[in-house]
Amino acid sequence: MEPQLGPTAASLCPGRPHLLLWVSALSCCISSLASPSPSLVPRIRTSYNFGRTFLGLDKCNACIGTSICKKFFKEEIRFDSRLASRLGLPPDPLPSYPANYSDDSKTWRPVEISRLVGKQESDISDGRICASAAAPKTCSIERVLRKTGRFQKWLQAKRLTPDLVQGLPSPFLRCPSQRLLDRVVRRYAEVADAGSIFMDHFTDRDKLRLLYTLAVNAHPILLQIFPGAEGWPLPKYLGSCGRFLVSTSTSPLREFYGAAPDQAADLAYQLLGVLESLRSNDLNYFFYFTHVDAGTFGIFNNGHLFIRDASALGVIDKQEGSQAATGAEESPDIFSCLVSGCRAPLPSCDTVPEKQSLVLVCRRVLPQLLQGKFPSPVQDEIDAALARCGEDASPDPEVLGAASRLKDLLRPLRTCDPRFAYRYPDCKYNEKF
Repeated sequence: MEPQLGPTAASLCPGRPHLLLWVSALSCCISSLASPSPSLVPRIRTSYNFGRTFLGLDKCNACIGTSICKKFFKEEIRFDSRLASRLGLPPDPLPSYPANYSDDSKTWRPVEISRLVGKQESDISDGRICASAAAPKTCSIERVLRKTGRFQKWLQAKRLTPDLVQGLPSPFLRCPSQRLLDRVVRRYAEVADAGSIFMDHFTDRDKLRLLYTLAVNAHPILLQIFPGAEGWPLPKYLGSCGRFLVSTSTSPLREFYGAAPDQAADLAYQLLGVLESLRSNDLNYFFYFTHVDAGTFGIFNNGHLFIRDASALGVIDKQEGSQAATGAEESPDIFSCLVSGCRAPLPSCDTVPEKQSLVLVCRRVLPQLLQGKFPSPVQDEIDAALARCGEDASPDPEVLGAASRLKDLLRPLRTCDPRFAYRYPDCKYNEKF
């Protein structure tokens, strides 16, 4: 049965129950992907205004950026047909939405549209900004942030230095080195001209967007500066619009908890390999998680595992070390308290153990994936290795040794067939698989 449009939707979209799903028509008609050609879809200004609010463009430049907005407005990003059961967005805004992306309006590939933070968290953050200036709830978020002491320092800065990010709550900036911050500026994809470690080409708008993103959730920045094309286990960053980012499609690891034994073994083996690469890599950065859950990791459609959510990922520069800001530590400002409130000072970078990510994963993720999947005595050995790997009181070498033992147990349990496209048919000829 055809869905019936309500009075408002009908007035905006007469006779168009199959109107293309695009952001500027979200409040109007959410239907299926079998839609008219983009060139035939009318532009409706009333719907476009709703799209700006949904995306958070009305809050820019307190947002991520606008690099992919044209894709939305040209209807080259379409929300997945699974949203077609409703005439509008779900009543509880989701943290992410499945979508399809095109470069030529003919061929499409799946992508994910994600919020920088949840809608409720974003509203709370905006309220804190207004409250910090004793302004009403309808204050100009951007105007308040521009007047802060921190942003005034950013305006004068030619280079992003540790003192400019001191006190920001992201684990990514817990132990900043100049080398890491130079990498942020050089690879920041939301500016027209990247490549320099100096911010001469940054407009005031660009600086506010970067500062806001770093203060709220550094996930988009990590995708930009450690791209999957260079071998980092992260999805591809395609761009941002308002407070949303677009990246390559993901399936969270939780969807594979019921997987067959050979697939479970393959995913667990990959996950341990990812953690190993985060501890030791050519650039001499030590990555560690402050928190993990079933949504932290994801699977590409070829079976390859990667980090789906990098918001809890910290980075320590083993080559250059952490460069503490000079002078006395500043009091927390509004940028320190946007999402989670003002936190107590974080402990020293030197206190982060090498085993930290392994302990978290062996406690909270791998048991869900591997429990009861294999016959004895293999399952008993896996369970024992998992228990040792997740023991927080054990010294680093013991935890690392248990993880290595677990990898050895999982390696022969993986199969070589086309279901594992990321390593097939290479696995037929290469012993490392």
